[in-house]
Amino acid sequence: MGRGGRSAGIAPLVFIAPAALLILATILTPIVLSFWISLHQWSLLTPFTDMQWVGLENYITIFHDPSFLRALTNTVVFAGAVLIIGIPLALGMAVLIHQGRIVGRSIVLTLLFSTYVIPTVAVALIWGYLLSPRGGPINELLKMIGLPPQPWLGSPRTALWSLVLLTVWQYLGYFTTILIAGLIQIPTDLYEAASLDGAGAIRRLRSITVPLLKRSLVFAIAICLINGLGVFDAVNVLTRGGPSDSTKVVTFDAMQTAFDFGAAGRAAAMTMVLLVCVMIAVGGLLLFSRDMEDTA
Repeated sequence: MGRGGRSAGIAPLVFIAPAALLILATILTPIVLSFWISLHQWSLLTPFTDMQWVGLENYITIFHDPSFLRALTNTVVFAGAVLIIGIPLALGMAVLIHQGRIVGRSIVLTLLFSTYVIPTVAVALIWGYLLSPRGGPINELLKMIGLPPQPWLGSPRTALWSLVLLTVWQYLGYFTTILIAGLIQIPTDLYEAASLDGAGAIRRLRSITVPLLKRSLVFAIAICLINGLGVFDAVNVLTRGGPSDSTKVVTFDAMQTAFDFGAAGRAAAMTMVLLVCVMIAVGGLLLFSRDMEDTA
């Protein structure tokens, strides 16, 4: 191979190297470091060199800890609920805004997307006021229509679902925008032909919109799963894992374990378990979508 061939082979590596180094420094290095810490007993109050090797003991401990198992269950339920409620709602909003004759569609879309750019802490504070058991607007509205006020964040029965409602509200505009971007790519001729054949709105949605919107849907679902499994700010601001651990999630449990109980090794093990859950969820989604493309 000549000098020109070698240069052509090296050039792509040179261009990729900065991004690869950035990914290595900001993503892979913390993951590897967290895994290494999870194999040790260590407190954040002691030097890094004082870690004691314990192998898989931290993993065994957390999987025998009812509090962590409750947090893991809450996390999975939370992510699943946000996915099941949020994505269909975003799809409906996207179809309505894109295909419906709505006056001021750009204004509506801007207002929807604005909820996503507001910091989660601010969103949590707003919803804390809305859901307040004493004088909160939502409970006042329930009184007006003759329904009893609800404890919302103060009851183990409703606290987690209140956080689900908050999260769906915050991300609805973002997912709607993603799906509208996908809808724009679908040729309108397909809808016109389907209408001429007598296909109704539901049939067009099932036969045209959803199949051709698959890539946007997969992306939105993946982001929804990642954000749902990694929820922290709303729990930290509004409930602190209560009442009765009904809203304790893995991220909050890991924070408490590391900073309040001084068990950084055990906390690192929790985060690694959460990482595996994210990888399984997103990886399974991508494999499922690829299998659907192969069979299509």
